[in-house]
Amino acid sequence: MAQANEGKPLTVTVDGIAYQRIPIKTHVVMRDDILLDVITKYAGDAVRDGDVFFVTEKIVGITQGRAFPLEDIKPRKLAVTLSRYVTKTSHGIGLGIPETMEMALRECGTPRILLAAAVAAVTKAVGRRGDFYRVAGPKARAIDGPTKNTIPPYDSQVVLGPARPDGVAADVKAALGKSIDVLVVDINDFGGNILGSTAGRAVDELMVRILKDNPLGQDRQSTPMGIIRRA
Repeated sequence: MAQANEGKPLTVTVDGIAYQRIPIKTHVVMRDDILLDVITKYAGDAVRDGDVFFVTEKIVGITQGRAFPLEDIKPRKLAVTLSRYVTKTSHGIGLGIPETMEMALRECGTPRILLAAAVAAVTKAVGRRGDFYRVAGPKARAIDGPTKNTIPPYDSQVVLGPARPDGVAADVKAALGKSIDVLVVDINDFGGNILGSTAGRAVDELMVRILKDNPLGQDRQSTPMGIIRRA
């Protein structure tokens, strides 16, 4: 029987249609795990034709070897300086510590991050927010920093967004062997993005609206994947 995470409704209605968002619990996924094996083990019997299966960018990045302990990241002075100007929230630190900013500089390139910081400084002065991440792009938004509520060992690691997310989505669809669409998602308590997809843009936009309250949770739920199904 489908169960929602605490504080999250199982079913939402979008454009007059009800959808279930079914979380799938797993073990704590580690670097040595094989993503397709994890997905087929936990979701293979649960997914049905017509579903949309979604997996978080975090476990994709972890299984691609893109999780780094804080002590292995040596931030440059620029990362330390820029991180001081990033707004930290109760739901995540984003690029608000030197280690995550350092990884953004490596992932996105120094010129792009400097441009994003310059644009944000100007637009924030007139009351507009969010331009840093809009300019920095999806690679910067997908960087997941450690928080006290994160499942160990990721409470002391930085996880980068996944490589080849569209390819990962296609691989997962083939592995599950069903008539479904697959999404690699970056969803948090402030909204979300589709990083990889086997569906079209219109479907992706609808799925973001269905998932906007982050039904997989932000803390220690250990539900890094799920199913969207018409109720």
